[in-house]
Amino acid sequence: MQIQDNVFIITGGASGLGASTARMIVAAGGKVVLADVQVEAGQALAAELGGVFVKCDVTSEADGQAVVVAAVALGTLRGLVNCAGVAPAVRTVGKEGPHPLELFQRVVSINLVGTFNMARLAAEAMGKTEAAEHGERGIIINTASVAAFDGQIGQAAYASSKAAVAGLTLPMARDLSRSGIRVMTIAPGIFETPMLMGMPTEVQEALGQMVPFPPRLGKPSEYAQLAKAIIENVMLNGETIRLDGAIRMQPK
Repeated sequence: MQIQDNVFIITGGASGLGASTARMIVAAGGKVVLADVQVEAGQALAAELGGVFVKCDVTSEADGQAVVVAAVALGTLRGLVNCAGVAPAVRTVGKEGPHPLELFQRVVSINLVGTFNMARLAAEAMGKTEAAEHGERGIIINTASVAAFDGQIGQAAYASSKAAVAGLTLPMARDLSRSGIRVMTIAPGIFETPMLMGMPTEVQEALGQMVPFPPRLGKPSEYAQLAKAIIENVMLNGETIRLDGAIRMQPK
């Protein structure tokens, strides 16, 4: 799969892992459509990269369709990288009572249903394109988390939603194989995302020291580097790759 001259949709593309991935795509000669709820940041990055921004709630069918329409208008849609997600921390039963059901449903809706919504819509559009080398028409990269396997205290909603994204990988890859569309998932460890960078410096350093090697937080550019390798290697399909410096999360 070539990045040059092809179009890629990045959800959560206004910041963090998504923004770094968008920069990688453009640096490699591709075109990007940034889908995010952060309008100001999304528009600014799209202008910087010569891409297109579409305000998008990934759980909305209409919003997802609008993103795909914008991508197809830009050229040949070859990829989707799903980086949109939320990560609240609430115990199953805490001091204030049981985990709010509405919050659990919201996390699953954004992280899992939103991922599937965008994947199914992008896959339909990619399936209609002319096949490239090896009969390939597209690549979908979803984002899980090491929490999918090592969920910590307070991560019942987040960990289960990300475990479901990992579980979605193989059946979706099998579903889309006849269309020549690959599906892969990246499970990042502790990365320099806007949420983590808002924490005190000493907390960031302490989290980084938990990583066996290298003993630091992961960089969004390292996520983008792996995404690039996945896009370009046609044999990578139907698998979740941990990108975590060998960390295995403790209960808390």
